[in-house]
Formats: sequence, C-alpha cells, structure tokens
Amino acid sequence: MHLVLFDVDGTLVDSQAMIVAAMSAAFAAHGRVAPPRERVLSIVGLSLETAMRALLPEEPHELAGPLADAYKAAFQQLRASPEHHEPLFEGALDVLDALGARDDLILGLATGKSQRGVRAVLDLHDLHGRFVTIQTADTNPSKPHPGMIQAAAAEAGVLPQQVIMIGDTTYDMEMAGAAGAHGVGVRWGYHEAAALQAAGATVLLDRFDELPGALERILVEKESA
Repeated sequence: MHLVLFDVDGTLVDSQAMIVAAMSAAFAAHGRVAPPRERVLSIVGLSLETAMRALLPEEPHELAGPLADAYKAAFQQLRASPEHHEPLFEGALDVLDALGARDDLILGLATGKSQRGVRAVLDLHDLHGRFVTIQTADTNPSKPHPGMIQAAAAEAGVLPQQVIMIGDTTYDMEMAGAAGAHGVGVRWGYHEAAALQAAGATVLLDRFDELPGALERILVEKESA
C-alpha cells in the first residue's frame, strides 16, 4: 500500500488570485505595500508566519504574527464573498476519482493551509471523504520540515518510504526528500520546473492526467529496487 499525498494550493486548486488579494489586504492593514505577485507566490506552501518572515527578512520577526492574522482575516472575508474562487486544476477531479478507486493506493493532503482553509476547499468542490489523512500548518512544522509526511504516514499506517508527495513547490520536494518519500513535481503551480528538479523532484508532470502513469512507473521502480 502506498499513500499519495497532495499539496493543495498550486497543486490541486488554483488559489493564486485569492492569495495575492489577501496578502495585499494584510500588508495594507499594517501600512505596507505587499511584495510583487511573483514574490508572494514564491512562498506559497510555507506556514503563514514563516512565509511572512520570508517576505520581510529585514523587518522584526514580531511583525510576522500580526501580518499572518491580518492575512487570515482577509482570506476569510474573500472566502465569504461572491468572488471566492479556488478552482480545481483541469483534470484533478478525474484523477482523484481514478486513484481513489484503486486498492493499492490511499490518498491524503499535506498543505500549508489551515484546517479551516482545507475544509473550505473540500466544501467548495465536494471532496470530503476522499483523503485518509489531512495534515495542515495548524498542527505541523512548516514545510520543508518532514513532519507533515511523517504524521501522514503514521495516520495512514504506512512508512514514509511508501509516501509519494505531489506538489508544485520546492518546499514539497525538499519535505519529501527529508522524510525519505518520493517527490513528484507539477509544472502548473507556483515554482519553476528547474527549481523543483534541483529540490529533488524525480518526475515532473505537465498535466494532471499524466499522474496515474507516473505513479505506475514509480511503483514498478520501487518494487524492482
């Protein structure tokens, strides 16, 4: 049995518009101009306070907490508005259906979102009941620490070496490497393909429908190793 563990933002759902808007509102609430879009998207996947410290390395660390709180408040407001839109990437639902029907795989999530944020995505796309483990920033160290994968493996009843991490950031790939898991990078998210490879991705996907075949090759390689 293997656990296929998905990141959320940039991997399953395209939340960049919401993230950038919430970040702009959070910085404005503290009298600052938000970093450029590319810089904001580069820290997606980190837990919020870690992300804020990365965005403002010259600022006192004490500012990270208030900025994170302002971001959460702004995101919650956006989520409650008619403009709330975190669409699944093309092909994601079909692949989740196909993988969920297999008896040699179980599915999980490992994300920098909060539990509340994950629940909102699951509600929006009717994805409840598909994932045997959901690891978030609420109860784990920030990526790329291996804690999320270790906790997910323990909850799912597998070893970290039986985890295949699917993600769009270097943090996902580094986390997989640190845990002894297998890292699969996706090109449709927020980090460049070259950076994903440098961080340890051994497979890169251009489309979601490539994932089942990639998993088959990985499982065959693991069995023959």
